[in-house]
Amino acid sequence: MLSSTTARPTSLQTWAIATMPGLFVLLWSTGFIGAKLGLPYAEPMTFLVLRFAAVTVLLCIFAAFTAAPWPQDWRMAGHIAVAGLLLHGVYLGGVFASIFHGVPAGISALIVGIQPLLVAAAAGPVLGERVTARQWLGLALGLGGVVLVVWTKLDTGIGTAWGYALSGIALVGITVGTLYQKKFCPQIDLRSGTAIQFAATTVALVPFALLFETRQVQWTGEFIFALGWLCLVLSLGAITLLFILIRRGAAAKVSSLFFLVPPCTALVAYFLFGEQLSALALAGMAATMMGVALVNIAPKR
Repeated sequence: MLSSTTARPTSLQTWAIATMPGLFVLLWSTGFIGAKLGLPYAEPMTFLVLRFAAVTVLLCIFAAFTAAPWPQDWRMAGHIAVAGLLLHGVYLGGVFASIFHGVPAGISALIVGIQPLLVAAAAGPVLGERVTARQWLGLALGLGGVVLVVWTKLDTGIGTAWGYALSGIALVGITVGTLYQKKFCPQIDLRSGTAIQFAATTVALVPFALLFETRQVQWTGEFIFALGWLCLVLSLGAITLLFILIRRGAAAKVSSLFFLVPPCTALVAYFLFGEQLSALALAGMAATMMGVALVNIAPKR
């Protein structure tokens, strides 16, 4: 009896850990959907300031409740803040502004989804890591697929060149931010470190909202739902999941599944917003997914 009762929690725990990477990727995909849902009621920088300010408060409470360690010196805190400005300010600012300017949520997810390809390519000169031929092939496939998708969308008049350029800026932000964080603050605690990053990004985005936007918010049910989802489920819930996965040694599974984010986003956007992809665009998305998979999924030894 004792052996059977003690085995059950272990099997349930194993099942939970096995499904967490997929759940994390699904939650990550909804970030683009939340942006699309809430942007009709608030301009992008205003939307992000509200989100980041709320998330900063929530993460500070979460970090205090879980006794998270904080940086021991101001230099490290500065590096964490700079990484946050790139990862959240430039990346999410570019994504939200891109969707605000008419780029479909699924396509924005696809463009920034090739970030692992650029990180792998830049890891050689920046971090001294070896870039394999398989990774270069993945980079070529991924870039070619994105160009094909964007070209088909522009050709049909969906979105603007500036909107797609904003997604490109977001891609640069998350790529440089990832490399910067790996180089200068690789041991960042997700709870306290992310709180610092969101706080710094909130302060940085306030001038953009003041200077370039009306700061008018329509507090509709859809906007409140989108804001609450992005703050609670995505920012707090996804970070908690990732923290658990890192402690359990399953973070690598998340990286290997990240190539599923664009098609997952495109599927949800199709049912919610009617966003459609042509056969040529689907081929481009498939090529991009294959490229990211080549880079992310480690070969069996």
